[in-house]
Amino acid sequence: MKNKEQVQEKKNILSALNIKKHFYSLSVLLSLLLLCIVLSILSPHFLTVTNLVNVAGQASINAIISIGMFLVIMTGGIDLSVGSVLALSTMFMGFFAITLNMNPFLALILCLAIGTMLGLLNGLMLTKLRLPHPFISTMGMRQMARAVALVVTGTMPVHGFAPPILFLGNTTIGRMPISFILVIVLYVLMFIFLTRTRTGRHIYAVGGNKEASRLSGINVDNTLNLVYAMSGFFAALAGIVLVGRVNAAFPLAGIDIETDAIAAVIIGGSSFFGGIGKIGNTIVGVLLITVLRNGLNLLGVTSAWQTFSIGAVIIVAVFIDVLRQRALKQK
Repeated sequence: MKNKEQVQEKKNILSALNIKKHFYSLSVLLSLLLLCIVLSILSPHFLTVTNLVNVAGQASINAIISIGMFLVIMTGGIDLSVGSVLALSTMFMGFFAITLNMNPFLALILCLAIGTMLGLLNGLMLTKLRLPHPFISTMGMRQMARAVALVVTGTMPVHGFAPPILFLGNTTIGRMPISFILVIVLYVLMFIFLTRTRTGRHIYAVGGNKEASRLSGINVDNTLNLVYAMSGFFAALAGIVLVGRVNAAFPLAGIDIETDAIAAVIIGGSSFFGGIGKIGNTIVGVLLITVLRNGLNLLGVTSAWQTFSIGAVIIVAVFIDVLRQRALKQK
């Protein structure tokens, strides 16, 4: 009889935890809808087709970077170098395509390869050099990659890209930016990868407990290397979309873009401690951040207060995560 009561109590606890998880996901979505309603009331321009298309295009860049950031945070890490990796990858793409007159498709491939390589270096600094925290390795990469991006073309922007390079950033199907369609495809594929493959499950396991993962036979180092390499790849891909939107590559592109990516992942319900999160919720976090920035622009709020608002949102989201972790430990 006592055993039955214990089993039932465990079931009740698990049920309560599941309800809390779904409630958080729903609350983020409701927050986005509420924000849209408020902005549509405050600004007559918010719900126009032109503005919504602009929001979709803006969201695409952060959404792509946030995929890599999500993977890194799922392992309990962080990547502060994505903005610099974006800039360096696209500056090299400009050097290859414009200065060396290379085939644009080859330049695109090399751009993605450079981003992936820089991300892999972040992982190797953790797994081979045994640096104590990814904050150190990715911060160092952030500084070095930005410096090289400034050197590659003498601090000057690169213009005059061929149509294949601009395709992802400036093409639409109807009024829908093809970059946002790409985002939908990427998130669906990443959902399948994380939920249906062994490697995807390993990423969650490593974030939950690295030592337990090692003891269960998971190659933790390889998993971390893969995750950081993917983060670099998605940073470079986001850079390609950005180049298409502005028709130029800038050495100072992507400054502080990691802030929006981190905010999107945490607002989407992922845990800074690793192992907890859903890729589908991340896109809601991306849209909330993008809509917030867009709305503040429409209302004439200065960039300083926009940055303040994003910072406040991050603090609140992390605080909620801390409370959630405490609740889980008490259970």
